[in-house]
Amino acid sequence: MTISKFLVRGMRVRAVAAPMKRPLATSTGAVSVAPLLLVDLQTEAGIVGRSYLFGIGQHNLAPLKALVEAMAEMVKGDAVAPFEIEKKLRARYTLLGVHNIVLFTMAGIDMAAWDALGQALGQPLVRLLGGAPRPVPAYNSKGLGILPPRKLAKEAEELVKEGFWAVKLRLGRPRAEDDLEALRVVKKAVGGNVTLMVDFNQALSVNEALRRGRMIDDEGGVAWIEEPVRADDFAGCARVAREVATPIQLGENFMGPEQMAQALAAGASDYVMPDAQRIGGVTGWLRAAALAQGAGLEMSSHLFPEASCHLLAVTPTCHWLEYVDWADPVLEEPLAHQVGHVLVRERPGLGLRWNEKAVKRYAL
Repeated sequence: MTISKFLVRGMRVRAVAAPMKRPLATSTGAVSVAPLLLVDLQTEAGIVGRSYLFGIGQHNLAPLKALVEAMAEMVKGDAVAPFEIEKKLRARYTLLGVHNIVLFTMAGIDMAAWDALGQALGQPLVRLLGGAPRPVPAYNSKGLGILPPRKLAKEAEELVKEGFWAVKLRLGRPRAEDDLEALRVVKKAVGGNVTLMVDFNQALSVNEALRRGRMIDDEGGVAWIEEPVRADDFAGCARVAREVATPIQLGENFMGPEQMAQALAAGASDYVMPDAQRIGGVTGWLRAAALAQGAGLEMSSHLFPEASCHLLAVTPTCHWLEYVDWADPVLEEPLAHQVGHVLVRERPGLGLRWNEKAVKRYAL
């Protein structure tokens, strides 16, 4: 392949509804299928870079698809150089604002471009970024939603038996006492050797977060409390972080590294966990990882485990990878995990390959 041919030829975008083995109910909504937008960045050299976006709801896939197709026209004929593509797209969307689905779309294109670059150079993304493939500590986040106590206990045991030593429980029930009961049930089910995180999904006011946070402090045994209040209320998050002893986790809703910098300046959390889609793809993640290193905060990931394992492997303050299997139904080879770790593949780029029969079956 010659460099002159490593240009963007176009993008193929397909929407699918991948079935979830464990539907997930949170305090702010439930997800029973994974609405994914598959992005294939096609190059003049014949290499195809792949990534996917998570739409949360199926109704969000159509506008995401339209944005990917619009941006594809803007970078058609450009070199597959992720930093340059990002710079160009940011300039084009400055007046509209590089937030929400505009940023999501850019992240999808960015991840696909990095995947293509890795394939062109015959290197997995982790090596392309200066690291080496290695096992990354992971927690099982596929279940433990807002469920009755008996179902919670059974599901907690099943998640641990899948080969993980850490799991996450969703909280945010109307009554604090019910959250406390759920916490006790899961702690008893998994035992003292399993790390337990809890996630409120932004369900609480600041005062209620303080009350429930202190209850969790008294109960003990929780590694972190995630998004207890509205994610962009950095002042409120900072108050909770100051007054609650259990570490506060924040970051899946950071809109780019710029917003992460604002949260760090406010002292909004003890840990951070960017989302590859919201932080700006691989390019945005690298900037976020530098911010976390500068602040001395442990950094975890949110969703997108296929890309996040590469990214965490080169993150100086690497903490935990959030493991979900939501893309597995449309992947040729799902991500491997063992003994509480996700294994970074040696395949070039991100290592993604679509199962085309499944893509056709679940197409929207």
